[in-house]
Amino acid sequence: MAVGLSGKDGGFVKARAVRRTKRRPDSHIEDVLDLGFVGEPETVDGSVLTRFIAAGLIPVIAPIGLGENGETFNINADTMAGAVAEALNAERFLLLTDVEGILDGDKRHLAEVSHDAAREMIATGVIHGGMIPKVETCLSAVENGVAASVIMNGRVPHAPLLEAFTEKGVGTLIRAPQ
Repeated sequence: MAVGLSGKDGGFVKARAVRRTKRRPDSHIEDVLDLGFVGEPETVDGSVLTRFIAAGLIPVIAPIGLGENGETFNINADTMAGAVAEALNAERFLLLTDVEGILDGDKRHLAEVSHDAAREMIATGVIHGGMIPKVETCLSAVENGVAASVIMNGRVPHAPLLEAFTEKGVGTLIRAPQ
């Protein structure tokens, strides 16, 4: 049986506002952009989830967090999932998306990418656009206690099972830095 909860329930996820900067055209001046109630996890209380799991319940989490002053922050779902994986010291963090995983510069799927190679691929623009926050979330997870992260195509039937029970898997694996 599933139980729905948000990061606000029981103080499960403490969040802070996301701030971004934008450089003025033809200038070195950056302006701070206020994104309103867009947030990012600051702390996640994994014990809230372990109690549900111990009771045989499957937590379904809305990516909402509680601010220091009682504000409600909307959190990117991938970011929230990665923070939860970190809080639980998960063995694997599976991130389902609509592409097969990370692609190299020639648009070929990579079955595995090292932590450092993923950082380099972001820096050089090989990983770009919407894949950057996904890879950043996976990197954060493996830097903070998760043994490995996998980005995979959630449209592939049984993708998580194929990842778990086949030698090659179906996504791109990122392991913790050595």
